[in-house]
Amino acid sequence: MIYGYARVSTQEQNEDRQIIALIEAGVPPENIFQDKLSGKNFDRPDYQALVKKLLKGDVLFIPCIDRLGRNYEEIQNQWRILTKEKGVDIVVIDMPLLDTRRDKDLLGTFISDLVLQLLAYVAQNERETIRKRQAEGIAAAMAKGVRFGRTAKKPPDNFADLVRYWQKSKIPIDAVLAQCKFSERTFYRKIKELYLPKNQK
Repeated sequence: MIYGYARVSTQEQNEDRQIIALIEAGVPPENIFQDKLSGKNFDRPDYQALVKKLLKGDVLFIPCIDRLGRNYEEIQNQWRILTKEKGVDIVVIDMPLLDTRRDKDLLGTFISDLVLQLLAYVAQNERETIRKRQAEGIAAAMAKGVRFGRTAKKPPDNFADLVRYWQKSKIPIDAVLAQCKFSERTFYRKIKELYLPKNQK
């Protein structure tokens, strides 16, 4: 059987280019497995389902090595499991040297393993570079006063009156929450932030 595997890191990314490459390589569309998860490890539902299906003699097509993963040691470990333990051939479409169907002699295996180690290293290094740049970008933005996360909800202008009426049981909590558009948790937090002395917060 011929199978294919595609992966993108987030829900927003599009895997169409990978799917097209796999189909053009001869993979039946119904045999293509795809995940929208990070390549930092192999705890991915479709990948795990694919591995369970693979049998000795099957061929697995991958668009490029970083679609398999981005962890140097784990890429090599998975490659060993698939090729040595399960007896599956792997074809990396954008790297013809990584085609275990050909050159199965000692020299061919050596070259394939060498290329795999190099590409696995590059894949992990690229992931670490991306993470570093993201961290630097976030730090630079925070230094400029950019705030991340949801914008804090502001209490209405009559918040003090609402609190006072609620404390005197003149208005039920549900009505206060509805006017403030707060959850009960946010309501109590705002009271604590605005009215309690700092040493009691």
